[in-house]
Amino acid sequence: MPSTSDFRPGLVIKYNNELWTVVEFQHVNPGNWRAFVRTKLKNIKSGKVIENRFRAGESIDTVRIERKEFQFLYRDGLGFVFMDRDTFEQLTVQLEQIGDGASFLKDGESVDILFNGAEIVGIELPITVELKVVETVPGVRGDSANAGTKPAQLETGATVNVPLFINEGDMLKIDTRTGDYIERVKN
Repeated sequence: MPSTSDFRPGLVIKYNNELWTVVEFQHVNPGNWRAFVRTKLKNIKSGKVIENRFRAGESIDTVRIERKEFQFLYRDGLGFVFMDRDTFEQLTVQLEQIGDGASFLKDGESVDILFNGAEIVGIELPITVELKVVETVPGVRGDSANAGTKPAQLETGATVNVPLFINEGDMLKIDTRTGDYIERVKN
């Protein structure tokens, strides 16, 4: 049976009936007291990060997660349709399983889908995506990067706040985790 001595970053464990990834851990031996392992765990479904202590040598339940690369095809009434790049099999995933980053998915984008057996336990979107601005108010000469922001609608339908110098047709790099503008992409 696996124990806390098997901890390593990226290990998936079952804790409190939920799946968690070990982000970091540290074995602590405080003098005359019992040794323990201090961990930082990230919930696979919600992304919530917690800190927890385990007794040294305590038994843990490890979970084997299979990661497969899929390509986003389109969105329909049932959810988001992805295609396995190896077998060309199509799979429909609900919006709740993808999360807030779904509004930044464009056709042909690659994602990793995490499986526990046949059950989908999570979807990892690319950290950044490059999207085209389709609608925004025009920039005015003299606008600077630090002066303020304005809303811009992207090709996927998402709206983000961008600096005043951004114009329609510009390609932007967007962080899918936060939905924030990072930079304008040079062509």
